[in-house]
Amino acid sequence: MKVVAFNGSPRAQGNTRRGLEMVLAELEKEGIQTEIVQLGGKRVFGCLACGQCKINKNLRCARNDDDMNAFIAKMFEADGIIIGSPTYFSNVNAEVKALIDRAGMVARANDHALKGKVGAPLVAARRAGATFVYSAINFFFGINQMIVPGSIYWNMTLGGAPGDIEKDEEGKNTFIQLGKNMADLLKKLN
Repeated sequence: MKVVAFNGSPRAQGNTRRGLEMVLAELEKEGIQTEIVQLGGKRVFGCLACGQCKINKNLRCARNDDDMNAFIAKMFEADGIIIGSPTYFSNVNAEVKALIDRAGMVARANDHALKGKVGAPLVAARRAGATFVYSAINFFFGINQMIVPGSIYWNMTLGGAPGDIEKDEEGKNTFIQLGKNMADLLKKLN
């Protein structure tokens, strides 16, 4: 089994990344292969609503002017997907939005190719707005018929500067439990 985690933060070593590492450490303890993909800061574009993915049905976006198809392929190859996003004006940032829009269109155009996979959001915020980010990612998982494990709280941490996550005990415990719950769920499904 494999879980791919997307770090949507352009701060490649920031709080979002550290949160993903906490979740993945628990998955690795259970023998589940993991990978972190750096999405934030990459030059990716939004969906053009061209509809070509519905015609081609090849698990790819017809747009080839960025790296999005490589990211989408990683989603289809994985058993579990974690999307980590910082909070930008109470929503996901542009890179995460591009990922969920384009991957979602391709998946739905290809007989709901993400159906039955396990998905979990992970959110970092300086102070507020995190619940909207959490919801935006969960809406993506829901419409793609994915299975979302819970934790002891919503999967978010508070802190502005890189490293502030280490001061958020509740956030850290939430991420650790998420990793355990995700591992349990993946083992039951597979």
